[in-house]
Formats: sequence, C-alpha cells, structure tokens
Amino acid sequence: MSTGSSHHEDTSQELSLLQTLRLKGRATQDALASAAGIDDATVERLVDRAVEAERCTRTGQFVKLSASGKERLAELTAAERASVDHAGLESLYEQFDSYNNDLKALVTDWQMKDGATPNDHADAAYDEEIVRRLSELHESFLPWLGKLAVLNKRLAHYTARFDTAVDKVNSGDHSFIARPIADSYHTVWFELHEELIGLLGRDRASEAAAGRAV
Repeated sequence: MSTGSSHHEDTSQELSLLQTLRLKGRATQDALASAAGIDDATVERLVDRAVEAERCTRTGQFVKLSASGKERLAELTAAERASVDHAGLESLYEQFDSYNNDLKALVTDWQMKDGATPNDHADAAYDEEIVRRLSELHESFLPWLGKLAVLNKRLAHYTARFDTAVDKVNSGDHSFIARPIADSYHTVWFELHEELIGLLGRDRASEAAAGRAV
C-alpha cells in the first residue's frame, strides 16, 4: 500500500472512531471496534494515539471524546464533506426518506398499539408482524446501502451492523428492534442518519423540523 493511501485509511479510521464516540457519548474499545467497523488491534492503536493527543479521555474501560477531539472531528468531517459527491449523496438522501418513514412507522407500532396504547408485547402475533415488516424493510434497504458504500467507503460497515441487528431480532431477541444504547436496528439507523446529515452539512434540528428525525 502506498504512503498516500495508507494515510487516507488512517484518517478515515480516525474519523470513524471519533464519530462513533460522538454518537455514543462513551464506549468501550470492544464496542468501538464493532460500531466503527475497525479491527480490535487498530482500535487500540487509534485510541492510544487519541488519548496521548488529548483528543479522548479514558476512564476505566470507557473512552470519551474530549473538547480537542470534537475540534479534530469537525476538521475531519469538513474535509470528508468537501470530497464527497454531493449530487450523488443528495439523490441517495432523497431515496432514504421513504425508508426512514417506514422505519419510523415500524418503531412507533412496536412501541404503541393503535397509536395510543403502550405495547406490552403480550400479543405475539402483533409483534411477529412487526418483525416480518422489519425483515422486509431490511431486505429492501440493502441495495441502497450498497450504493452508499460505493459513494462513501467509510460507511460500508453499516450493512454488517444492520445485518447483525436484524439477525438477532429474527433469532428471538426483539430488544434489537429499538433498544437504546445497544446496537439495535433503530440505534444503528439513528447513527447512520447522523452520518448522512453531517455529510450533507445539515443539522438534526432542521431535519426534525422537516419530519425526518427518528
């Protein structure tokens, strides 16, 4: 690998690491490796380097972004935004909107029955129908994820994260539909949406006002 491509990969991995910390607030190195799509040894090296540069702090097993790390992340994000195919990304984001609406409706139905009654999950048939809808949404979403990976290689690992979440749901662990903190389907979706918003130079407040927040 050439020095230039090696530097680009290091920068991309650093961006993924810092972005993951921003999205999660704090995380263990194992969680970082899984969420950022980076191998354990590389995560350890990146974290050690970030802590030494005071871009991250480490307390026990948890790593957290520092103020300096947020500044570094802003620099890396701006550079990535400047290099992305904006026309292609805008087109993909328009397509994302319909998937996003389907996911929002699905999560609402998972949490509430008839839009007013909290779902106590006593109705197995009702829950299984939502699981079926999630699997259907996931299958239809995969080609879109493939297009995104071509447009931005750094985000290619999201396919594996969604695959893992839906596999856990289909194996009977329904907490992976929308459980906070864990890498549930909804959590991964939220983080992907944040990545897209950042690449487009938008903010979550305006997206929420437009009805696109999850």
